[in-house]
Amino acid sequence: MSIITVGIDLAKHVFAVHGVDDNGKSALVKPKVSREHLLPLVAQLPPCVIGMEACSGAHHWARLFRQHGHTVKLMAPKFVTPYRMGGKRGKNDAADAAAICEAVTRPNMRFVPIKEEHQQIILCLHRTRQGFVEERTATYNRLRGLIAEFGIVLPQKVANLRRHIGARLEDLPGFANQCVGDLLSHADQLDVRIAEYDRLIAKVAREDARSKRLMQRPGIGPVTASALLASIGGGHDFKNGRQVAAWIGLTPGQHSSGGKDRLGRITKAGDHYLRTLLVLGARTILNTLGDKQDHFSRWARNLVARRGYGRAAVAIAAKNARLAWAVLRYGEDFRLSPSAA
Repeated sequence: MSIITVGIDLAKHVFAVHGVDDNGKSALVKPKVSREHLLPLVAQLPPCVIGMEACSGAHHWARLFRQHGHTVKLMAPKFVTPYRMGGKRGKNDAADAAAICEAVTRPNMRFVPIKEEHQQIILCLHRTRQGFVEERTATYNRLRGLIAEFGIVLPQKVANLRRHIGARLEDLPGFANQCVGDLLSHADQLDVRIAEYDRLIAKVAREDARSKRLMQRPGIGPVTASALLASIGGGHDFKNGRQVAAWIGLTPGQHSSGGKDRLGRITKAGDHYLRTLLVLGARTILNTLGDKQDHFSRWARNLVARRGYGRAAVAIAAKNARLAWAVLRYGEDFRLSPSAA
């Protein structure tokens, strides 16, 4: 009997492999496979379906396994858990591999698109930049907390904080003055790092024709365009634009029963970073509407009047996600008008 389905529980050094034949019987059970032996083991197998959880290193292994003729599918770990026979009490690497092997065969299973190496390179830029942004925010929050202990409370905006803090440094006793000075210096260094990554991301976006088409849409700049391209690729893993919006978490959750449709808040599932970029871009659109009378501006203004600012921002973000999929999926065949509603 030939092995047709394999589940692999990924790790750093020791992996678990579980394979079944065409009768569903276990034909390959290896609970401990070292890292250097995993690829040779998979390479000598006949072409089969390999399932893995979408975790650290999963895309790297998926690309390697595809080179040997295998069909690789990645799944979110939360979708694998129900198929573990022992439940929470029986969790181990071998049980996880068996559960992955079972889950990957389910007809309604949702899979994670496999990212190519160039996509992960671009996402490295985004993750590093976002880390610096979060660190800068934490630095300013730490600074505010320290000076508040000495009765100094300054405006919320960073520009106003830096404008007023210089005149209040002498009011800080002892080493508190040095601490605040070091924090301000560290924030300056982070500003330089963030600006450099903004330049790199903008350069990457300008050099790609697909990113340039995405940037024709209001609310999508270089950062959002390159992040969408790196995350979605050509859009071939999605049937339509609504699937992309749902994958990002911009569609309402359903609580329907008895023929009654009840839609709740957006699910906030999927990629938090992409959702944040799209919503921030939508807010920028709403804040700069002014008295514009083009079709899209009138639609957005009426949407705010009917549903409120927050819902309008999410609706525009979802629309941009759908249109971004169409641009990436159909390329030059899809003509995107900046003023289209």
